[in-house]
Amino acid sequence: MLLYGPDFKAESATKTATILRILFFTGMSVFLLGCQMSAKSPMQPDSIQLPLIPGWYENRKVFYITTEASDQKMAARMNAIYAPRLQDALPNYPKPPGLKTVLERVYVFPETQYQSVFPSAPWPLGPENKDQHYSPIWLLYEVRWNPAAKPRQLTSEEAILQAEEKGLVSITRTDIIVNCPIVMDETGASLGIEASSGRY
Repeated sequence: MLLYGPDFKAESATKTATILRILFFTGMSVFLLGCQMSAKSPMQPDSIQLPLIPGWYENRKVFYITTEASDQKMAARMNAIYAPRLQDALPNYPKPPGLKTVLERVYVFPETQYQSVFPSAPWPLGPENKDQHYSPIWLLYEVRWNPAAKPRQLTSEEAILQAEEKGLVSITRTDIIVNCPIVMDETGASLGIEASSGRY
């Protein structure tokens, strides 16, 4: 028969308390780790990737993304969200002089490899943008080369309008609206990044 004295009982109680504390903190660590892993689940990514599409503004290369289109076929072609309510932004035509809307023109060249031309762009990109004409909501204008003309890439609105005056192209306004924010310029500056001096 073994006899246990007071010292043994005290030591046993201390060990038991220590074990309980270890189990408690271990359980809390596992719980917090599980919460963290749940928050970073593959089903809830922190970011997504969208393709950058090249275009032109005043003879300078710009890059944009496409997120929505008011036309379903256009949305499918651009892998964008079909958003017919964008057409609510269309004014009544002929538009009264001086009437301002959220829409800007974008010139596209259907059935060709020529890149779109924008009449405005954020400059510089980010919160210091000074181009008050810029809007990411664009009304598509189709530019088609006339049969006698020699097609080429036009890189500014001015060049397109001059070509129209010379009878080289025809321009047709559509009722298709797209949301295509310009997010990078030819220097590599993009949202949150300046090409010359690093991050904003």
